[in-house]
Amino acid sequence: MPLLLGPFVRCRFSATLRVLWLVFAGFTCTGSEHATATLPAAFNDLLPHFLVEPEDNFIVKNKPVTLTCRSTPATQIYFKCNGEWVHQDDHLIERTIDPATALPIMQVTIDITRQQVEKIFGLDEYWCQCVAWSTTGTQKSQKAYIRIAYLRKNFEEEPQGKEVTLDQEVLLRCHPPEGVPQAEVEWQRNEDVINPGSDLNFFMTTDHSLVIKKARLGDTGNYTCVAKNIVARRKSNSATVLVYVNGGWSTWTTWSSCSAVCGRGWQKRSRSCTNPTPLNGGTSCEGQNVQKSACVATCPVDGGWSEWSKWSACGADCSMWRSRECSQPSPGTRGKDCQGLDLQSLNCTSEQCPQTVSGAEDVALYVGMVVVALCLTLLLIVVVLVYRRKKEDLDSDVADSSILTTGFQPMGIKPSKPENSHLLTIQPDLTTTTTSYQGTLRSRPHTTGKFSMTNGPLLDPLPNGSHTLHNGNSDPAEFVSRLSTQTYFKTLPRDVANTSYGTFNFLGGRLTIPSTGISLLIPPEAIPRGKIYEIYLTVQRKEDLRLPLAGCQTLLSPVVSCGPPGVVLSRPVILSMDHCSDACLDNWAVRLKKQNYEGTWEDVLLMGEELVSEPYYCQLEAETCRLFTEHLGTLALVGESLHMGAAKRLRLVLFSDAYCSTLEYNIRVYCMDDTQDVFKEVMQMERQLGGRLIDEPHILLFKDSYHNLRLSIHDMPQAHWRSKLLAGYQEIPFYHIWNGSQRYLHCTFTLERLSLSTCELTCQLCVWQVEGEGQSFSLNFNIAKDTRAVDAEFLLMDISATALAGPSAFQIPYLIRQKICSSLDAPCPNGADWRMLAQRLKLERHMSFFASKASPTSLILDLWEAQHFHSGNINQLATVMADIGKQEAMIFLVSDGEC
Repeated sequence: MPLLLGPFVRCRFSATLRVLWLVFAGFTCTGSEHATATLPAAFNDLLPHFLVEPEDNFIVKNKPVTLTCRSTPATQIYFKCNGEWVHQDDHLIERTIDPATALPIMQVTIDITRQQVEKIFGLDEYWCQCVAWSTTGTQKSQKAYIRIAYLRKNFEEEPQGKEVTLDQEVLLRCHPPEGVPQAEVEWQRNEDVINPGSDLNFFMTTDHSLVIKKARLGDTGNYTCVAKNIVARRKSNSATVLVYVNGGWSTWTTWSSCSAVCGRGWQKRSRSCTNPTPLNGGTSCEGQNVQKSACVATCPVDGGWSEWSKWSACGADCSMWRSRECSQPSPGTRGKDCQGLDLQSLNCTSEQCPQTVSGAEDVALYVGMVVVALCLTLLLIVVVLVYRRKKEDLDSDVADSSILTTGFQPMGIKPSKPENSHLLTIQPDLTTTTTSYQGTLRSRPHTTGKFSMTNGPLLDPLPNGSHTLHNGNSDPAEFVSRLSTQTYFKTLPRDVANTSYGTFNFLGGRLTIPSTGISLLIPPEAIPRGKIYEIYLTVQRKEDLRLPLAGCQTLLSPVVSCGPPGVVLSRPVILSMDHCSDACLDNWAVRLKKQNYEGTWEDVLLMGEELVSEPYYCQLEAETCRLFTEHLGTLALVGESLHMGAAKRLRLVLFSDAYCSTLEYNIRVYCMDDTQDVFKEVMQMERQLGGRLIDEPHILLFKDSYHNLRLSIHDMPQAHWRSKLLAGYQEIPFYHIWNGSQRYLHCTFTLERLSLSTCELTCQLCVWQVEGEGQSFSLNFNIAKDTRAVDAEFLLMDISATALAGPSAFQIPYLIRQKICSSLDAPCPNGADWRMLAQRLKLERHMSFFASKASPTSLILDLWEAQHFHSGNINQLATVMADIGKQEAMIFLVSDGEC
């Protein structure tokens, strides 16, 4: 038998040859760990078979791959990789005995590193195989192929945005980046994963394209192709799919009555482009929305008297009669009746009637006339006294009756005239203003009674016993100075730009802090009649007023103060402010906190577990919080993450120097909470620094994963630019972002151009959370051109009045509002009441809260006003009322072309 040289030695020689071989080999069959094992005689004729064979695997980054081989019975097991034996010192050997068969089991493992695979990269695939020996023979295992896993960055084909009509088929193509192993593909719509199994309207082809079988309005959104394997996860650029609806005509209304009272005139009928209403840029209806037709109205006929009849004979009362009829002609077609008497009487002469005694009757007649005159005089005196008293009461409550008849239009914006649509409005009084009410409210003789409070201090009453409703723009600095002199308000900020105030009565109004998303709606009747309050609204700076946050808690909204606290309100006001949570209550425990008089913070509401009996109630929308409350004060939203899936929305804003005359160039990346008040402050600060925007703001979801936020710049043209940073990236600590205590968190990237003539900069900015998802932004701009300086276009400045009092603050007129409430508050058997209105406006989650109030419809209209102050479409509300079937609550107007 030939000898096997090297470490692979069979122990089947004769005694003499075995001793000689062991002397030369330097070991015995029962000694060293790498030596062969001697099998019992009963198993000498068995070939080894493999219990575990090496399997294909991938090297991820620099992590070695472990291959395992197990065989029984075996005296030796060694690995061979790419045709070469692996050194015996690289093997890890374990020996056991199978308790069932008593056969020896040998297991061998080796580690394959990235360097080993890269040595033969490009020549052949790297494979390994193990060989097992027994006293009978050898066996080879299957080959295990080891590959280096990777996933390229760039997609071979990315989805493209499309605009499609309703029910149209949509095809979004996606070819993922090259990778090993091959990447799996999923689709997202607005960051939510699409599951074709649960929504049969979606279908994914074998080449990873997404098919929308019939486009629905809800399918409008940003679609992203996501490729992932064991190495990385890549996202394509988002493709916007816009599903639009072309408008269609409704049916014609019935013909109106003839415009002429007599003779030739006109009658008309109309239709509206609401079947369906054009959406998302769909085309409007073509053709006329009004038709006119000639008509002839029957002229009215005024009545005429006939001739008088002959006098009757003289009666016992010494009188005779004659009559006539309104029959020549008889009145017809709304004609006038005859004017005058149809019966006349005449006293007879003394010769024609018997003598009677009339003295007593004349006396009784005169006495009766005197009594009637006295009664009329007393009645007139009573009427005058009642009228004067009512006039005094009315003067103390309403200064100008034109308030109730003023038209309603968006303040500060010239209203557009919709073509022949049904408007929920009344004819405006062109003699009054629609921006704010400037009239004077005269108080009753005891002026101080209007400012009596029970739960806290108020501002000093205005002098001279008169109070003016103004828009808060006259002298805000004087108001803030006067506000800070009060004991309770010394902790309030003296920031005039972030404070709004106004004076209001029972007609209500609205306070707004421009460009912050913060407003306070004071509905009609919220302030008791006869009371006049001076109310303020301000936003606190986070560093001036720190909330006690513990554990996983984070501040989700600005800290807003409205007051004065302790003011007595008859119904809830609505405070609107932005928040930066992902608006998923399954991820959060969101609490409303309020600061009491002692300065400590206390929980007053847990979102999702509101009770209608509590003084606070909240509606959490995607980016805004609407808070119903009858208690004013300092409030804020605080969220506590329930698991690591909870995320805050961060707004990433990029600035650079407007002008660069040196070789150095700085790029500042701000990572702030996605609320308008913080964005406004950063924009104002950069305007003072002379910075300019170099890209649109981006939104990033920052998860509660305890990982920091990393920022880095890549793919700069090395021939023209270089980075002066020593590290490859910069980090913002997790708790700095999660606590939200620092408003201006940013990283500055200092770059250097190699020549002053270099003006073009092209690079990639990557922002990601460690061990999480991230985003990459392409930057391409000219540093010598100030093309995107900080301007009102990005400040989103709100130029409307900060305070609006009376009907000008609302889109729904006061009288129309009262009529809608009286029509919908009463329960209706078929459900055509306030409950249907809440369902049509998608507010059914708050049914129990609305039902707990005296007028549920009023609260629904208040919430509609708070949501649609700047962008509300009164025609849509009118359409909802028409669908409910409450057309008696609407007043229809015609357009200028029909008048």
